[in-house]
Amino acid sequence: MRAVVARVTEASVTVGDEVTGAIAEPGLLVLLGIHVDDDVTKAVTMARKLHEARILRDEESCATTGAPLLVVSQFTLYGDTRKGRRPSWTAAARPEAAEPLVEAVVAALRERGARVETGRFGAMMAVRSVNDGPFTVLLEV
Repeated sequence: MRAVVARVTEASVTVGDEVTGAIAEPGLLVLLGIHVDDDVTKAVTMARKLHEARILRDEESCATTGAPLLVVSQFTLYGDTRKGRRPSWTAAARPEAAEPLVEAVVAALRERGARVETGRFGAMMAVRSVNDGPFTVLLEV
């Protein structure tokens, strides 16, 4: 499981004309990719890492500040571009396996008390963000 995590001052996801998720205060934008070998245990671990990552200002975390997270599924994080000119998606989990694991990460975050907004799985989304720093890290489990 892989997440590109950006510290933001605000972020939103729109599908068509509908805003499906938005945070209007400092928090984290999480682009989440699911690998073919991932499972619920990894989802719970990823949720803990996201919630407790000390990457907000003053080395704070969402757990210590209550800052929100906007979680957006993104299978392209497992695109392999080492050969040729076209990415291979073989490492990315199929939608029927990936969607429950994205939902498991979100559920685990909420069980921890996190405020979580989301995109819409499988939809063409417009993601807007105002990066803070910019400060972006890659988390993997």
